[in-house]
Amino acid sequence: MESPLLFFLILTTITFTDPVHSQIIYPSENPVPLWGNVTIISNTNITLGTWTFDNNLLALIYPGGFCLSIAKRDRFIYDSSTSSLTIISAQLADSGVYKLEEMDTFSVQVQLSVQEPISNVTLSAQRTDLVEFNNTAVFVCSVSTGTSLSYKWLASDSEISTGAGVQLSNGGANLSIVGLTRSDEGPYMCNVSNGLGYEVSPPVSLNISYGANNATMTVDPVKYMYRSGSNITLSCSVESKPTAMVQWMFDGVNLNQFGLQLHLQNVKKNNTGTYTCLFHNTVTMRFSSDSTVIRVMDPISAVVMSEANGPAVLDKAFSLQCEATGLVDSIQWWKNGSRITPDNRTTFGNKTLTLNPVQLSDGGLYMCQVFNLVSNLTSDPFAVVVNYGPMKPTVMGPNVVKSGNTATFNCSAESVPPSLYQWHFNGSVVSNMSEYTTPSLTKDMSGEYICMALNTITGKNSTASIMLRVIDPIRNVQVEAQMNLAVEGHPYNLTCRVNETVDHIYWMRNGEKLNPDNRTTILMENMTMSFMSMQRNDTGNYTCLAANAVGNMTSKPFMLLVNYGPDTPVIMGPRAVQTGGNATLRCHAKSVPPSLYQWHFNGSVVSNMSEYTTPPLTKDMSWKYTCMALNTITGKNSSASMMLAVVDPIQSVEIQAQMNSAMENYSHNLTCNVVGPADYIYWMKSGNLLLADNRTVFDMNNKTVMFLALNSSDSGHYQCVAVNALGNMTSADYTLHVIYGPKMPTISGPKAVKPGSSATLSCYAPSYPPSFYRWYFNDTLVSNMSEYMTPPVTEEKSLKYTCMAFNNITGKNSSASITITAIASIKNVQIDTPTSDAMEGHSYNLMCNVTGDVDNIYWMKNGEQIHQDNSTVFSMDNKTVNFMPVDRYDAGHYVCMAVNAVGNLTSSAYLLQVIFGPDEPIIHGPEFGEAGRNAVFNCSAASMPPSTYSWWFNGSLMANTSEFTAGPLSFNMSGTYTCVAHNHVTEKNSTTSTMLTVIEGIDSVMIQNNLTPISNENFTLTCRVVGPYDALYWMKDGMQLSLNASDPAPSLYITEDNILHFTQLTTQSNGAYQCVATNKAALHKSQQYKLLVHYGPLNMNISGPGSAKDGAVVSLNCTVDSYPECDFYWFLNNKSSLLKIGSVFNFSATRGQVGDYICVAKNPVTNVTMTQTKSFTIENHASANHITNKGAVLLMGLCSVLVHLLLL
Repeated sequence: MESPLLFFLILTTITFTDPVHSQIIYPSENPVPLWGNVTIISNTNITLGTWTFDNNLLALIYPGGFCLSIAKRDRFIYDSSTSSLTIISAQLADSGVYKLEEMDTFSVQVQLSVQEPISNVTLSAQRTDLVEFNNTAVFVCSVSTGTSLSYKWLASDSEISTGAGVQLSNGGANLSIVGLTRSDEGPYMCNVSNGLGYEVSPPVSLNISYGANNATMTVDPVKYMYRSGSNITLSCSVESKPTAMVQWMFDGVNLNQFGLQLHLQNVKKNNTGTYTCLFHNTVTMRFSSDSTVIRVMDPISAVVMSEANGPAVLDKAFSLQCEATGLVDSIQWWKNGSRITPDNRTTFGNKTLTLNPVQLSDGGLYMCQVFNLVSNLTSDPFAVVVNYGPMKPTVMGPNVVKSGNTATFNCSAESVPPSLYQWHFNGSVVSNMSEYTTPSLTKDMSGEYICMALNTITGKNSTASIMLRVIDPIRNVQVEAQMNLAVEGHPYNLTCRVNETVDHIYWMRNGEKLNPDNRTTILMENMTMSFMSMQRNDTGNYTCLAANAVGNMTSKPFMLLVNYGPDTPVIMGPRAVQTGGNATLRCHAKSVPPSLYQWHFNGSVVSNMSEYTTPPLTKDMSWKYTCMALNTITGKNSSASMMLAVVDPIQSVEIQAQMNSAMENYSHNLTCNVVGPADYIYWMKSGNLLLADNRTVFDMNNKTVMFLALNSSDSGHYQCVAVNALGNMTSADYTLHVIYGPKMPTISGPKAVKPGSSATLSCYAPSYPPSFYRWYFNDTLVSNMSEYMTPPVTEEKSLKYTCMAFNNITGKNSSASITITAIASIKNVQIDTPTSDAMEGHSYNLMCNVTGDVDNIYWMKNGEQIHQDNSTVFSMDNKTVNFMPVDRYDAGHYVCMAVNAVGNLTSSAYLLQVIFGPDEPIIHGPEFGEAGRNAVFNCSAASMPPSTYSWWFNGSLMANTSEFTAGPLSFNMSGTYTCVAHNHVTEKNSTTSTMLTVIEGIDSVMIQNNLTPISNENFTLTCRVVGPYDALYWMKDGMQLSLNASDPAPSLYITEDNILHFTQLTTQSNGAYQCVATNKAALHKSQQYKLLVHYGPLNMNISGPGSAKDGAVVSLNCTVDSYPECDFYWFLNNKSSLLKIGSVFNFSATRGQVGDYICVAKNPVTNVTMTQTKSFTIENHASANHITNKGAVLLMGLCSVLVHLLLL
């Protein structure tokens, strides 16, 4: 070391300050391996100070030099350029505090540790064969080399903590475990570490003996009671190491069975008892056992059911008895496959089922099912028939019948056994059958017809009746009108004349039913239709329909014509005509009958026609022309006038511009030159009307347009239009180009690109004529085009490009610049979510994790961008979307898109499912149900996941499905039905209820008719309904018949109560008809009634030749339009001799067959006959000179005589 005196003198002159934290020293590594090198680095170079080690001076530093401790010079090196200190071949003694101080400035220090590396870690145990709960395990961990050691103990890769029987000693090198258990077998390892690293010992495991304990016996199959003959397997298991010995016992007696299973084959009652398995561990000397009780019983062998006290009778007591062979624990009773439960009518005895009193619903197939602990057996079905009745009969038949017809009545009454029947009229028995058909009816046979039903078993009878009315049909109906003509504005009457009894009269106009209004009244029980004030739209064909209970008839149409007018005339013709031309004026006025017309000009009549053509016009013929219309019936007239102008035409129009160029910000004029008279002039620009403003002024009655200061927007196509009364003329297009520019350029192109990519820049500046362009980079010209592609842009560099636009006419230029930056693209985007479910009403968030630079993040749901609102909040620069709270409508597919200047990347879709509900259920089902039928209810509730459902009625569970069918319904099933929806995730329930009222049902609906439908005749269908109903309507071909006046179809139909009247049948009436009766619960349709209208014959025709050669076969075919098909009869020349029956008549042509062939067609239903005649002749065969008649023969004879005379 240097002279101590020198060090002392230096140190006494130095004053050190407190540590300053902006200067630091730090070792190149810490801790340092034994014999390794380390440098303590300073971030500040000092000129006057010291290095010390554990407060011992190492080096003195002064301006221009330093002095190092002699003892450390061989291994310590000081670097004066950095004030750093290096230690060579570090020793354990070099561990300590190193401090660097600069006089009056700072003092900093660092703790350095030199450590020896760890090697050869071993682990040993005092004993490895141990017994659970009895022994203590002791482990010792040792190393060959290493300092500053720290110990960590591991068991099966998990760190061991002290406490609860675990103790560490000898600085953590020894481990003791007291009260060993079977889970402490290991393997064990010790981990020894210091600042340089760690080493783990090889594993050591323990062999721990335990048990026997927790002996468990299982039985296969598991039953409380076993059927005799069964096979049973008993299996035992135990926790034990080493394996324990096993022994089996029955009721405490050794069975000499030593396996883990005991098999009992074909067990009997004497096998009932306690079975035990006993385990013994010969190492731990411990025992464990388990037991079970086996019970054996014989099965039931036979079951028979019988009546206890006779058959079932309505409203009396009835019992069934069930007998079984074998031990019986319980009996269940079944009816029609459904289990019977006791109620106030149904009771169970020891072996009996009693119904008191019996109801009709008790009929069915009964079975009894007998049970014991090992078997059950069901009897054969036993049919129970309930004898009852007769109930009140139902009588079917017409209430009204046409005189001369018969009526058929049907009587039925519910009864078991079936009833006998009698029909009574006026106190006499008229039939002993359920169906009774009257003889031909007269009016005195109207009255009450009574049906009596009798049950020979119950001895009861019941009656019901039907009232029958016999009525004559309507035979004549006609419309009568008053004598004077119908005139608009005057009253008028029509009367419907009917000779027979009538129930209703209906009026129709043009086939549509008429109803009274404020102008039209129907008087005298609809017989008279009175018009208070006729209107022209009252014109039409009027008919009246008279109806009674057995039919209807419609009058022939009466054509009512309303006279009116004339209205104010309408004049058609030109308002202006060219001088020398003609004008045609037309006049028309609405009027019935049509009006007469006169034209007047200057007080003179110039025409008596509706159309008037003037002579060649002169300007003095301009004036008012008047048309007068006159109706000779109403005595009224009406006039209208029009003004006619005679003018000269415009001949030409053109635009003239000033000579100088149109320069922006300078004035410019356009002038419209017109040849011919013009009333006014207007200007158009590019097809739109040009209007004056603060820069655009019109002069000389719009002849000149002046632009005070041109703007580039004034460029365009100009036209001027000259107008007079005769027409207008438009000039040719004049194109105005305003010279301007260039304006400030617009640069399009990217401001950022990927590193190594080029950018394409486009420059545009508004200008006329178009500009020239130049691109500059760093004041250097790089392009003379409007579009420029840059060289590849390097990373982390911004480049500025400038575009200059130049107009060589205006001599002006303008510039703009753009800066391009290289930015890397986004690498990855994904959505992270919380581990918990999204529960409605709670907060939830989604996070967008992005790899790479990002400018903006956007969120989308189901392809549409999400925007923040009062429940959806974005945070962390849109990285996180927070639902506060989340609700069901937030469910959907979410993606986040990260965007920077060079592109974007979208995450994979994340499906967000929101757990909610159930909401209050919605029940779809009827409010009313018919007794004896079913009612179907459907329940649904909004829920995620979907709810499960249950149905309840009067506190009882009815179904565990969303759809529930109640029925067959009885009146006691009216009440409240409740649906409960349950969500197994939210553990919530929600309920709603609906009321069902059971009403008496409609039993049957049928259509009756006893007439044949014939075209042009009236026809009636009657709907018979058994059971109460609220409304009734009719259908045709599956569609409801519309009976509104606005529908043209109803002209065919008129309804009256349950009767459908057809006002004259046509083939349009054909179709499938149904009547529909409705109540509050349902609608009931009748069977279809197929209506086919009988008509014809019509359109008769005979096809076939009118002549044929002698001997040829001739075929004549007679056809008609008819339903059903007609019968055909053939006659020749007269109808005295029938030739053939059938539509086709074949014969051989002979002279005896020449004549008129007559075909007669007869419809067998309508009884209408139609006749058609066809003449037939034989074709003559002669020489080439064919003579066809006597006149020709005479002419030939005369010619031959004349020739002879000429030759004389």
